[in-house]
Amino acid sequence: MSDTGEQVIEQVSTEVVYETRYVRLREDRIRRPDGSPGIYSYIEKPDFALVVPLEDDGFHLVEQYRYPVRRRSWEFPQGTLPGMATADPELLAREELRQETGLSAGTMRHLGRLHCAIGMASQGFDVFLATDLVHGQAELEIEEQDLRHQWFPREKVEEMIRTGVITDDSTLAAYTLLLLGV
Repeated sequence: MSDTGEQVIEQVSTEVVYETRYVRLREDRIRRPDGSPGIYSYIEKPDFALVVPLEDDGFHLVEQYRYPVRRRSWEFPQGTLPGMATADPELLAREELRQETGLSAGTMRHLGRLHCAIGMASQGFDVFLATDLVHGQAELEIEEQDLRHQWFPREKVEEMIRTGVITDDSTLAAYTLLLLGV
């Protein structure tokens, strides 16, 4: 659909060409606005929640090894449910925050909804600001066994962004929403 609600590319057929419990690759035969045929391949993944945990004018970040880019990455806590399941975005955000950091939020405010890799994936995400934090014990999943959690002052987070330490697009987009005060 275009921003006016008009569908500009027609889906003629669709086929799942690859699927695991984490991701689905879909190949659609399409018809473009000029009538020419084509194929559009894209990834389907469930939407995720991302949490910006704010405390004492600083942020809680998590660091973990990200296999696709072969490096460790500092990010805001984020994630999906297993098995391509979906859930209420705020409940998912609260669960991801608790599991990855042990933190529980007294206040959770929705900052916005975004899409990552919009040209190649259907996945979107909801961004939440978590405040009034209560500290507890993290409950990491097996895939997160290398995950570290650390609080950083705001100035350090901004330095990490400027110097390319933080490169996760979802974290950067979420921080932008926070700065804009949405």
